[in-house]
Amino acid sequence: MPVRVKVVTDSTSYVPRDVRQEFDISVVGLSSTLEGVTYSDDADDYGPFFRALAGTKQFPTTSQPSVQDLVDAFEGPVSAGRDVVGVFISAEMSGTLATALLARDMVIERYPDATIEVVDGRSNSMELGYAAIAAAREAAAGSAVERVVEAARAMMDRTRFLFVPDTLEYLKRGGRIGGASALIGSLLQVRPILTVVDGTTDVFAKVRTKARALDELVAAFMADVGSKGGLREVVVHHIDDELAGAALAARLSETAGREVLVTPIGPAIGAHVGPGAVGVVYATSGPMEKGRR
Repeated sequence: MPVRVKVVTDSTSYVPRDVRQEFDISVVGLSSTLEGVTYSDDADDYGPFFRALAGTKQFPTTSQPSVQDLVDAFEGPVSAGRDVVGVFISAEMSGTLATALLARDMVIERYPDATIEVVDGRSNSMELGYAAIAAAREAAAGSAVERVVEAARAMMDRTRFLFVPDTLEYLKRGGRIGGASALIGSLLQVRPILTVVDGTTDVFAKVRTKARALDELVAAFMADVGSKGGLREVVVHHIDDELAGAALAARLSETAGREVLVTPIGPAIGAHVGPGAVGVVYATSGPMEKGRR
């Protein structure tokens, strides 16, 4: 029996391709243009983009999915009699959500009986990805659209995204620094651990060195897992630094007693955080309070 609800997300979720296939998740892509060359955010190899970024003082422009891309993503399932739940990058970080709402209205004009729910994922990377996966798992269980939306939102309350940039320069240049803006001017004195709160970048903790920042990140992970009912999901992200990603994954694997996968971050998010950044997204069984320590 076909699954009633189709889940759609965007490429800034960085959901691995095998997981998309397993849960029938469709992805609409963002792209970044640097010195006249456009790079897909859903590519298999992000190396060419980050090599180009390292060799220029220019900052890339990021393009959200087109209205037609989103119309196509919604209309295909709707024309087959399915409902749709779209879970997209935070509205504070991209115009993708607004475009998705416009596309939804266009499709409903053609299919007045269609049900298309658009959800603000309030984050990016696999913090967004886990919300989309939770929705898709609920859909695969045969649940109605309301339960699928509820599953996505419940997952948002149980995730945390912690990351350590090499520099705040890219966040500053890209205008996505959010609550971390207070750190500008004191970059030589602090090494921040950043997070996402209410859809924007914020400071989780401030320390003196990158090594200390990674120690604090691991400690926060351990504390959350121990106090919030146990670990459900975990993935390490890196931006053009496979060795750093593997090293953090090894530390967390030992702590968690399970393998921790590593997933790279692409141009749309990576350009705003900068090469050399590393972080972790994890979900606990119980809800957690987000924000500063």
